[in-house]
Amino acid sequence: MHIEDFRNYCLAKKGVTESFPFDEHTLVFKVMGKMFALSGLERLPAQANLKCDPDRSVELRAQYDGLILPGYHMSKLHWNTVLIDSGLPPSLITELIDHSYDLVVAKFSKKLRLAWESL
Repeated sequence: MHIEDFRNYCLAKKGVTESFPFDEHTLVFKVMGKMFALSGLERLPAQANLKCDPDRSVELRAQYDGLILPGYHMSKLHWNTVLIDSGLPPSLITELIDHSYDLVVAKFSKKLRLAWESL
C-alpha cells in the first residue's frame, strides 16, 4: 500500500483529522482528538504505527516477522509498526487501521462518544 492510500483510508473514517503535532515529518491521525495512527514521512520503507490489542500484536509480529514490528517510539505492548509498502496485503493494512481506530473509539467517554455518533 502506498502512503497516500494509507492517508486517504485514514481520513475517510468518521471524525478523523490529520496534523503534525511533533514535527514536520510525523503525520498523526486522530479520531475526535485521540491518536490512532501515525507515520514518519521520511522513513523508508513507508511505515505507520497502529494501536493493537496486546495479544494480537504478538501473533501479528510472529506471522509477519520483519514486516510488523513492536511500535517504534511507542508502547511496545499496545502499538505496532507496520511496513505499509513492503508486501503486506492491502486488505490486512486496512483491517489493522480499522482495528486501531475501533480500539480508540471503544475507549471514548460518554460525552465524546455522543459527539462522535452525531457526526
